[in-house]
Amino acid sequence: MNPGAFRALSRAMLKGLLRDRTALFFTVLFPLMFLALFGLLFQKDEGASVTVVEVGDVAVLDDMPQEQLAALSDALTIERSADRAQALEDVRQGDVDAAVWEEDGEIQLRYSAADATAAGTVQGLMQSIVQSANVAATGQEPAHTLATDRVEDESTKPIQFLTPGLLGWAVATGAAYSSAFTLVTWRKKRILRRLWLAPVSPAAVVGARVGVSLAVALVQAAIFIGVASLPAYGLQLSGNWWLTIPLVVCGTLAFMSIGLLIGALVGSEEAANGALQVVVLPMAFLAGSFFPTDMMPGWLRAVSNVLPLKHLNEAVMDVLSRDGGWGEALPTMGGLLLFAAVLTAVAARFFRWDNA
Repeated sequence: MNPGAFRALSRAMLKGLLRDRTALFFTVLFPLMFLALFGLLFQKDEGASVTVVEVGDVAVLDDMPQEQLAALSDALTIERSADRAQALEDVRQGDVDAAVWEEDGEIQLRYSAADATAAGTVQGLMQSIVQSANVAATGQEPAHTLATDRVEDESTKPIQFLTPGLLGWAVATGAAYSSAFTLVTWRKKRILRRLWLAPVSPAAVVGARVGVSLAVALVQAAIFIGVASLPAYGLQLSGNWWLTIPLVVCGTLAFMSIGLLIGALVGSEEAANGALQVVVLPMAFLAGSFFPTDMMPGWLRAVSNVLPLKHLNEAVMDVLSRDGGWGEALPTMGGLLLFAAVLTAVAARFFRWDNA
């Protein structure tokens, strides 16, 4: 490979990227906006809180010890009402989560199935309150007690989990779009054919494209980690956070191969953009870049598990936030490189120098 040709092509590609403000926006600034927004929205990791309307007198609520009431204050808000019909209508409208009253010695709880999370939370809370009241009525200590706590340190913030997913999405978007649009545009403008006829080796062309994409991806990673580490967000880096660098490199190569395949199959920028939108954005949702995959049904989680972005996100989270090391990074790196090799071979099969 001619070093002079490699440097000249790399400079040309980098200048082209820097001059394309639209590409810069969607490659760097657009994903960063999501990090800044989500990081502020979910800065406080609060649990689910429900509001219950107490209609009339309900002994289990009115006689609740003050220490128990204080312990539930973050999860349960109790409002009082004398109008049962209005309370039930408020539940139907979603203004409150449940209504509770006492009738013939039995606690009546009404909730809406429209919000499954709130319904489950309020049922669990009321069952716990009723059971506690029953135990207190017997005058005996409970035979068994349950102590709960989170597995993460109390200082762990949602930014620890937001950063890896959004960084993975940014890397995937930048790598796939850059390789696809470069291939389509250069073929359409017959730049590929000129390079083929010029005294420039294919290795120099490919190497320059890969080098520029890797440089952009590493800049993305540095910006994301730098912004997330600001006091306003508070990202705490684990000891092996630097393993994010080889993971980002392998992820960039994997998603460049997706772009190469799309660029080899389509003949216009519009078609490339449409194909990339169909592939990259759904993959980001299914891979957990925006919300946890454990919220998905089983069959959808099975689909998620075969996506390269899912494994990149999880590996980056392991080394960035969970004190993971080479044991978590190496399998993912090997899988991403294998994925890149297979898709690049398929893309080479469909490669064309021009649209003719």
